Amino acid sequence: MDSRVFEEFRKLIYSSSGIALNEKKESLVAARIGKRMRALNIENHRDYLKFVKNDEAGEEIIQLLDVISTNVTSFFREPTHFDFVAEIFSKWYNGGARKFRFWSAASSTGEEPYTLAMVLSNVLEGRKADIRILGTDISTRVLEICRKATYKAEKMATVPVLLKDRYTEHQTINRSAFYTIKDEIKQMVSFGRINLSQPPFPMQGPFDIVFCRNVMIYFDNQVRKKLLDEIYRLLKPDGYLIVGHAESLTGMISGFHSVKPSIYTKKT
Repeated sequence: MDSRVFEEFRKLIYSSSGIALNEKKESLVAARIGKRMRALNIENHRDYLKFVKNDEAGEEIIQLLDVISTNVTSFFREPTHFDFVAEIFSKWYNGGARKFRFWSAASSTGEEPYTLAMVLSNVLEGRKADIRILGTDISTRVLEICRKATYKAEKMATVPVLLKDRYTEHQTINRSAFYTIKDEIKQMVSFGRINLSQPPFPMQGPFDIVFCRNVMIYFDNQVRKKLLDEIYRLLKPDGYLIVGHAESLTGMISGFHSVKPSIYTKKT
C-alpha cells in the first residue's frame, strides 16, 4: 500500500471511529481491507479509498470499520470483574433495590453481556428483579452474532458447567457442537450500534455499572477523555465503571475514583 494512501486511511478511520493506528499498522490495514476489496472486485487501495469516501449512504465506512476493529472476547473474561459485580449486585438487592441497568460498551460478539446476565441470574436464584443490559459495538457484523446468541462449544469452555447447563441449550449443527443462550438470559440483553468516539450517546441512563473493557487502548487521550466524560454522565452516583486489567485511568482527568485496579466509582 502506498504510504500516502495508508495515511489517508489512518485519518479516515480515526475521524470515523476514534481508533488511532500507528505507522506500524500498514500491513494489518492492507490485509484487513483486502477482504472488502475482494468482495467489491476492487484491485487498487486508492480506488477502494475513493469508493469509501464517495459512498454517500455511508454503508461502506461501516463495512470498513467492521474489518478494522478488533473483536477479541470470551465468556468470563477477566473473571474477578464478574465476582465483583455479583458481590455488589447482591448487596444492592439485599438493600432493597429491584431495578438495575448495565451497559457493556464494547460488547463484541456478546460474550461479555451474556456472562453478566448469567451471573446476575445466578445471584437471584429465581427471585424477581427488573434487569436490563445494553450491549453496544461499532461493528454491525458482531452485533448480528450477539443477537443470534449461538456459540461454538469451544467458546463455552470458560463457562462454569453449572451455569452452562442452566442457561444454555446444546445443539449439533453440521456435526459440530454449539450452545445457544436460553431465552430467559437473552431477554435481559438488548444490542445496538454505537460509535464510542462520538458522544453524546442516545441513552439516558442512569446505569448502575458500565463495562468498557479493552477498548480505550485503541483511542488517544482526546477520545478517551470525551468517552469517560460521557460514561460519567450516564452513570448513577456511586455506580461503577469497569475497564480492562491492562487499562488505567491514571493521568486522565475525570470524576472517577479508584476502588481497586480496573474498577472505578462515580463520586458526586
